[in-house]
Amino acid sequence: MMPKHCFLGFLVSFFLTGVAETQRAHESLKPQTAHFQSRNFYNILHWQPGRACANNSSVYFVQYKVYGQKQWINKEDCWGIQEFFCDLTNETSEAQEAYYGRVRTASAGIHSGWTMTQRFSPWWETKIDPPVMNITQVNGSLLVILHAPNMPYRNQKGKNVSMENSYELVYRVFIINNSLEKKRKVYEGAHGVVELEALTPHTSYCVVAEIYQPMLDRSSQKSEEKCVETP
Repeated sequence: MMPKHCFLGFLVSFFLTGVAETQRAHESLKPQTAHFQSRNFYNILHWQPGRACANNSSVYFVQYKVYGQKQWINKEDCWGIQEFFCDLTNETSEAQEAYYGRVRTASAGIHSGWTMTQRFSPWWETKIDPPVMNITQVNGSLLVILHAPNMPYRNQKGKNVSMENSYELVYRVFIINNSLEKKRKVYEGAHGVVELEALTPHTSYCVVAEIYQPMLDRSSQKSEEKCVETP
């Protein structure tokens, strides 16, 4: 909770020092930054609070708009909130569009100005998570099964929609030699099922995978390492 002397000092400063101090009070409450963070088209607006003493009575108001439109739209679920983030996934669901978000603060009856994001384009800016990977032993081979992460949307049948619906995706599979601290790429391609053959019996193999997006020249992080011992 904010110390009483900090809050009272803020009010006294506001009421006694005139227009210049009023403007400074507004600026001190104004959020310092606002930006989108996006993973798999989950688009979240984040901001940093203003320079004024933070307190439990400070609340935030969020608006958004499509690039090219004049009218800002209130985000009702983020109107008068105390968090420093707001989920705008549904409001920014057209991946090929561009959007802006903005946020302002209110505290003790004082409203700050708006802090606006840079233009946000989901298709270009969202980061893709590593593939979901499962490994099955088939005789002396390993069958690596890969799935791209899902988007936050469902199709008309109510099923999850894969990131493969929005991008050309390339899977890369690596075998890790833990003793040498090296990894060797054993597959690169679009197929989600990869068979690793000619493996040495009674040997432990550790596998990781990543997704590469050729059009964006961008890779996901590596998946969690999974290890299997051949029979």
